[in-house]
Amino acid sequence: MSEVKKKRNKLIALAGQPNCGKSTTFNLLTGARQHVANYPGVTVEKKEGKYSYCGEKIEVVDLPGTYSLTSYTQEERVARDFILLEKPDLLVAIVDGSNLSRHLYLIFQLLEMRLPLLLCVNMIDIAQRRGIVIQVEKLKAALGVEIILLNAKESRGREDLKSAINRALAAGAEGVRDFALDYGAELNTAVAELSAMLGENAHLQQDFSLEWLALKLLENDSEAQRLLALHAVGELEQRVTAYIAELRERLQAQKKLPEKIIATARYKRSGEIIDTCVQKPEKAGRTLTDRIDAVVLHRVFAPVFLAIVLYVFYQLAMTFGTYASDSLFPYIGMLKVWAAELFTQTDPLRSSLLSSLVVDGLVGGIVAILYYVPLFFILFALLALMEDSGYMARVAFILDRILRYFGLHGQSVLPMILGGVVVGGCAVPGVMATRAMKDEKARLLTILIMPLMNCLAKLPFFVLMVGLLIPAGAGLYVKGFMVVDYQGLTLFGLSVFTFVLALLIAKLFSKTIIKGESAPFVMELPVYHLPTVSGVLRRAVERVWVFLKKIVTVVAVVQVGVWFFVTFPGIGFKQEADFDHKLQAAQETLVATAGIKGTPYAALANTASLERIVDLGQVLKDGKPVNVAEQVPAQQAGMLLLVANNGKLPDGKVDKVAKRFAKALKKYQREVTKLRIARKKLQIDDSFAGMIGRGLEPVSQVAGFNWRMNIAIIASFAAKESLVGTLGTIYSVEDKDASGRHSSEKLSASLAATETDWGVWHKLAIILFIAMFPPCLATIIVIKNETASWKYALFAFTYPIVFGFILAALVFQIGTRLAA
Repeated sequence: MSEVKKKRNKLIALAGQPNCGKSTTFNLLTGARQHVANYPGVTVEKKEGKYSYCGEKIEVVDLPGTYSLTSYTQEERVARDFILLEKPDLLVAIVDGSNLSRHLYLIFQLLEMRLPLLLCVNMIDIAQRRGIVIQVEKLKAALGVEIILLNAKESRGREDLKSAINRALAAGAEGVRDFALDYGAELNTAVAELSAMLGENAHLQQDFSLEWLALKLLENDSEAQRLLALHAVGELEQRVTAYIAELRERLQAQKKLPEKIIATARYKRSGEIIDTCVQKPEKAGRTLTDRIDAVVLHRVFAPVFLAIVLYVFYQLAMTFGTYASDSLFPYIGMLKVWAAELFTQTDPLRSSLLSSLVVDGLVGGIVAILYYVPLFFILFALLALMEDSGYMARVAFILDRILRYFGLHGQSVLPMILGGVVVGGCAVPGVMATRAMKDEKARLLTILIMPLMNCLAKLPFFVLMVGLLIPAGAGLYVKGFMVVDYQGLTLFGLSVFTFVLALLIAKLFSKTIIKGESAPFVMELPVYHLPTVSGVLRRAVERVWVFLKKIVTVVAVVQVGVWFFVTFPGIGFKQEADFDHKLQAAQETLVATAGIKGTPYAALANTASLERIVDLGQVLKDGKPVNVAEQVPAQQAGMLLLVANNGKLPDGKVDKVAKRFAKALKKYQREVTKLRIARKKLQIDDSFAGMIGRGLEPVSQVAGFNWRMNIAIIASFAAKESLVGTLGTIYSVEDKDASGRHSSEKLSASLAATETDWGVWHKLAIILFIAMFPPCLATIIVIKNETASWKYALFAFTYPIVFGFILAALVFQIGTRLAA
């Protein structure tokens, strides 16, 4: 199939260093005809697209940005493996025309691979503004390739680029000129002799540039050594290895290393080409980038400016993102309403198993994930904004030195902020933000400590427990004014505690679990750019779509499993019949109290209509427009709205029957709420989750947790949002606010009244355990996707439980003994 495809369509690959405009060039060529996935087994994004030119369809792959073709990072390995294994018909190398010298190091390596190559000098507008003149003909002669000048951001040079690509594709391998750098007599001889040895293997000679492979072996490149071991036959590998070992020993005696000689030769040749082919103004003034960096990289002001940027980023991504999610969630939640309406509901207490499975399990899980889509869109747009502007590299530069001591990286900062270094983050975008990290070891460490961040879903529980621990109003007062709020101080202290703990655990993991050296820290500070709206939006949409494709289906399946554990084995037919009887009695009482028997309103005395009236009442209270006629039969629409509006007519008069109905309905709703909570409580107590909660009590009581707290913890594994809600059900809290959440004041009072033996150490142990609580299922699945390994996902799920329980047990046991 692949051979047929190659014959039908030409394949080109865009290669280049980060921040050279490669992605902009990709968008320039492909427009909307592109899609994003991941390369198999890694988290590096794979961008593919296509376009047509002169009647020929051309496939385009945007390779990851990389400074070299070594094997240090995922990006480097992916880019090199694609070039070697997929063998594109043409490599289009993108370079920054305003800083050509630093790009030639990669260009030399691409030329040494002996593949058709077209050099595209981008950002030519910036070069011109700086007075830089590139003598194209001299540069062509020096490199032996065709060169195209481009301003991809403003779409200037697109047709020239497409035309040049067509000419290069037509020339094919015949257009490739030999290219070799002078690495000195000793290394030139070594490359020639190694190439001759490697040429004895027909497979190596056919599939690889022998000179390039020889250079990589001399550089002690692990992937080149793997290729040799994989394809060599007979004693070829031993001969090559022995030859290189002897050469390295001889050079080391002269205090030289092959890789240093090779790098020096490339930089020297780069300098010679720049001196010959590029004219620069004699006295270059300070650029705009230099003036901005004087502030944002200032020794004193850099941390302050960074704190401001991160705070603004956090506010936009989390505060406004959450607001956007909350605003759009009623529309997203209509999926669940629509699913529920597919099933005939005979009462609000009991639905068929199929309905419960689909509505509460499958659709409920998907809806829970879709809630985060607006937040993720804002997050990814802001990430693209920071990356495209050039400031993301500055963030890593400023904080790398501190975090690297703990095995982390300067680029770990943003994921940790999003994950909840300050109370109120979310681990899912935090984990996904690690995609920008090039150091794989630091990236894994950052992902693994993400469960220790204080996600937004934990905040209601912290507020609840801190409220039990510290009385409201407790604080330091000066002349009647509260200077320090002890509850607020405790929440802040919790954030500091988890952050310090995360750093220490990262240090521990870097020494034990994720060993090895970090990749060399290569930090480029690119020129500042003004990001384009289309580019930012396109990348945000691409990343959100990748997230949805990867996570929704898996989360839905896992959510069904959680539903099963909190639903079965059920409460039994006798108890179901008892609840049915009580509901019927409540409806009969409603009809009698409202005095609607024999009136048209009696037709509304069924579960579906009564619940619709309550929903309409909330909508009217919120001042939102309603068109009921589109949802219910026309003869009922007016009555539904009238009752929902407490009997108020448009002319200001009052329908007395509708008003009585509305008043009786409030009492009915309170009764139904009691029945629902009682049934849900009984169902949870008797479910598999309840059985597990009771079964764990002999162990969990070591940390002060009883079976009720165990059930709440188990039920919240799917999503931390359900932690307080489950507690509300267990402790029989009836009333909910307009958002459907249990009243924290009522829950706090019910908890205090039920758990009379809970002391300070009970509460503190529970708080600390939840602070280290494992991430929700959505985060676990994202960790699996981002690490391409269930091993890391399960470890990230398990270790916080173990560490958290040990910490909680120590606090509870030591505290209670000291207090005794």
